[in-house]
Amino acid sequence: MNKFLKRYEQFGQKIDPEHVSLKKSIRVNTLRISKKELIERLTKKRITLEEIEWLENGFFYKSFFSLGATPEYLQGFYFLQEAASQFVVDALEPKKNEVVLDMAAAPGGKTTQLAQYMKNTGTIVALERNKNRLDSLNNNLQRMGVSNCVVYNMDATKVKKLNMKFDKILLDAPCSGNFVIDANWFNKRDIEGIQKSAKLQRELLAAAMSVLKKDGILVYSTCSLEPEENEENINWVMDNFNVKIEKIEAKIGSKGIVNVFSKQLRPEISRCKRFWPNLTNTQGFFVAKIRKT
Repeated sequence: MNKFLKRYEQFGQKIDPEHVSLKKSIRVNTLRISKKELIERLTKKRITLEEIEWLENGFFYKSFFSLGATPEYLQGFYFLQEAASQFVVDALEPKKNEVVLDMAAAPGGKTTQLAQYMKNTGTIVALERNKNRLDSLNNNLQRMGVSNCVVYNMDATKVKKLNMKFDKILLDAPCSGNFVIDANWFNKRDIEGIQKSAKLQRELLAAAMSVLKKDGILVYSTCSLEPEENEENINWVMDNFNVKIEKIEAKIGSKGIVNVFSKQLRPEISRCKRFWPNLTNTQGFFVAKIRKT
């Protein structure tokens, strides 16, 4: 058996990748159109929609053609966004007139979702270190009608240089990924690479804490199933900063793991959410909601 699948068994998840299916999903962009109107338009095109009960604006869909090639898509009425990915911004709950940081923004799915929650008020500062990804980010911001966002081509570990403080921060961290979104994942990944990802993630977490206002909220997420990048990183944050882990209220996801390879982590980490793809029909995901105290 693959070494990663053996790990997952230790956490109570016996996974056969051949039997894990990923449901396709979209997010309605209410900056451009109402849910009711979009449902009517897509239903006329014989697209089957199923509202995702644990998301604010998400729908699973079935279609005989690409949903990236419709007039509705080009007009920014919806974003092709995986369901677990949408959940991250729902957990952050950005409000009107807040100052919000998106630390790894391209291609802009979550950035445009932030603007939707904020109703284009306040300010979103979107960081993207890879210059080659800026076009996709800017194009999506324009297509989705976002008008409250400033984009910087910047390494997020250097965010203190902006000399700003933020009410809320989204850190959807670069990570090692998971087998659901990469069929060759098991052949490409090793523990050493995962530990390297975890090191970068801690640098990003420390940078986030340095610019988060007192009583502000940081949502940290990865599309990784590996505890080094998830629960162990949150345990590290709790050891090094004055924070409280908020409980994420949702009908989906499992509790964060508090016993990792015989190492006991802080019990509050159970308040995090872990999306096991065999249980959720989504990609693998981890979400933590952290309040600075």
